[in-house]
Amino acid sequence: MLTVSDIASVHGIETVGTESVAALGDITADAFRDDPFNNWLFGGFDPMQRTFANLARHIYAPNGFCQILSEEGVMRAAAMWLLPGDNPEASLTGMLQTYWGLLASGGLGALQRGKAAGDTMAQHHPTEPHAYLFTVGVASAGRGRGLGRRLIAPVLDACDRSGTMAYLENSNPANRRFYASLGFERVELLHARPDSPPLEAMKRLPR
Repeated sequence: MLTVSDIASVHGIETVGTESVAALGDITADAFRDDPFNNWLFGGFDPMQRTFANLARHIYAPNGFCQILSEEGVMRAAAMWLLPGDNPEASLTGMLQTYWGLLASGGLGALQRGKAAGDTMAQHHPTEPHAYLFTVGVASAGRGRGLGRRLIAPVLDACDRSGTMAYLENSNPANRRFYASLGFERVELLHARPDSPPLEAMKRLPR
């Protein structure tokens, strides 16, 4: 089963923790700025940025595996994973802070949409051990140079060596070809609510 020790160290890619939650939130929100599902959910950039930072702070940095790719000292791309056995839940305090931040920045509608999205994703999440790619994003200044592929390749290589399935929810149809080129295949389309853009559940079997 995949563990952190299976993931190769690569120049320019740093494994980060809670000290980097602001950067994780900033890069991810910038990358998802034009994403149809996340724009439906959050209704604006500020709640998107705040919520991604809170999710990094309360779940993915302390419980999971987060990395940032830099070029010449400038942070360009970020990824947040949960590896097999990682705890997907925030503490009660962390959950309340995340929901309060979404309510304060996006209003009641964003909070209701966020709850619906979270419930839908949880209901369809795989039960077998897997590496869950919550987000991978490239800041606008770094796009078009393969940085996202470079960032997540070491984890996918480790999945292959350890025989571990990988899973994600693609929130932008424009990214489907990118994920397919990495070996991900559609499992199903998810709708958080009748008015929501779809999430594409995708899995990647080890090669």
